[in-house]
Amino acid sequence: MPLRIPKDLTPREAAELAAQIDTEVGAEHIARVYAEALLGAAEHQGVLDAIVEEFDALVAEVLDVHPEFRVLLSALTISQEAMAGILDRIFAGRASPLLLNFLKVLGRHGRLGCLRSILRQLHDLYDTLRGRVQVQLVTAVPLDEAQSQRIRESLQTVLGREPIIEHVVDPEVIGGAVVRVGDTLYDSSVARQLETLRQQMIDRSVHEIQSRRDRFRYPAGN
Repeated sequence: MPLRIPKDLTPREAAELAAQIDTEVGAEHIARVYAEALLGAAEHQGVLDAIVEEFDALVAEVLDVHPEFRVLLSALTISQEAMAGILDRIFAGRASPLLLNFLKVLGRHGRLGCLRSILRQLHDLYDTLRGRVQVQLVTAVPLDEAQSQRIRESLQTVLGREPIIEHVVDPEVIGGAVVRVGDTLYDSSVARQLETLRQQMIDRSVHEIQSRRDRFRYPAGN
């Protein structure tokens, strides 16, 4: 899909935004490659579930709690040898050998700042392997257990995988529900239906006008 830059940006702002988007896209691709490598190694050692849980704990209990450590990991002025030593002092005996070695590989390639992106990609790969899919469900009001179960069953039928549902209540959703699966948005809200109906009416009117356009003539020369 071509990159679309807002028209009100200056050329310099547009160039900076394009570079930022390219960097982010590149970072996600790199994170995917590392996540695939870690998943493959964990599968080979038979510790896939454990490594995902351990990676979750690393982010939740270390990076989230100690932002200064996150800054340290992203520092470009620390040599590879020094970073390996830091990782050994902090994680040796606390992290599994597989995760510690993985962190050292990231350190050698200057990718320790990508831990969150790698974790996102790891979960995506892990869910796919386990026949699951992450789903965000947005409704205007809370759902009872019976409603939640019906939606879960419907999603599983449509998606062909077990949905792991994150339920969000948003009063601005006028009836119905909005479902997001990855980058795909399924909108069944009343507001969306009204907008769709309005657009269909416009399209039908335009079509009718075009179909009768030969009735209209510009009287050239008169």
